[in-house]
Amino acid sequence: MKYLVISDNHGDRDVLVDVINRWRDGVDVMIHCGDSELSPEDELWESFDVRVKGNCDFDSRYPERVTYEKGNERFYVTHGHLSRVRAGLHWLAHEAEEQNATICLFGHTHQLGVEKIDDILYLNPGSIRLPRGRYMIKTYAIIESCQTQYKIDYYDQEHQKVPELSCQFQK
Repeated sequence: MKYLVISDNHGDRDVLVDVINRWRDGVDVMIHCGDSELSPEDELWESFDVRVKGNCDFDSRYPERVTYEKGNERFYVTHGHLSRVRAGLHWLAHEAEEQNATICLFGHTHQLGVEKIDDILYLNPGSIRLPRGRYMIKTYAIIESCQTQYKIDYYDQEHQKVPELSCQFQK
C-alpha cells in the first residue's frame, strides 16, 4: 500500500490540488498533518482520508489527533504542536505507543525527517510551502508499506523524487 503524507501548506490551496491531481490514482491513502489554513468544508478534503488540526487551523471541526487503520498499518496522526515535537519525539512517542501505532505522522516543525524507534515509524513530510532546517526543499512524502519493509520517498513541489532522501526501514 502507498500512503501520501503532506503538511503545512499554510493557505496554499493550489499546491494541494496539484498533489491530488498528480497522485489521486497512484496512492491508496492521502493524509494531511495540519496547518492547511483551509475550511474543513473545502471540497478538496474529499480526496484526503485523514486530516488534522494544526496550530494555525482555527476551526474546531478539525480533529487534533486521529488514529486510522488501513491495510496492515495503524496510523497515529497529529500536527505535533501539542506533543512538543520541537523539543524532540519523547511526548509524541508516548502518544503513538498508547495508540498501538505502527506509523506516526506529524508536521509543525517544517523539517522533513523519518526514523524508526522501537517498532514505530515516525515521519514528518516537511512543509510543502515553507521548509526549514537542513533541507530547504518544499516536500511531501510517500510511504510504501511492503511485507517486510517500509520504503520512503520524498518529493518536491514539482513532484520530482528527491533521491538523496529516499530510505528504507525493516518492519
